[in-house]
Amino acid sequence: QVQLVESVGGLVQPGGSLRLSCAASGSAFGIDTMAWYRQAPGKQRELVAAITSGGSTSYAYSVKGRFTISRDNAKNTVYLQMNSLKPEDTAVYYCNAVEVPVLAHHWGQGTQVTVSS
Repeated sequence: QVQLVESVGGLVQPGGSLRLSCAASGSAFGIDTMAWYRQAPGKQRELVAAITSGGSTSYAYSVKGRFTISRDNAKNTVYLQMNSLKPEDTAVYYCNAVEVPVLAHHWGQGTQVTVSS
């Protein structure tokens, strides 16, 4: 069973930075795309950024130019570097990993990121 362990989020002032990490383990097959989603109170979960095993990335328009997703394939770990944080970035951030070839989605437990002065 795949397990995703996320780093602890935190409270950050507007304009600040924070780095999240998520390590995947227990896959019997392999991990392809890894991604970060977020869910703010009263809103639907949305895709923030994704990265394939080959390194191709995609970002939500709202974070493009501020957030950077990266991964270490040897460690099955994905990172999200968040810069120039805004109060509207406040949400629970979830790590997601797609196991291949079964195309099973696995989720982390979620970590709270709060941007406030």
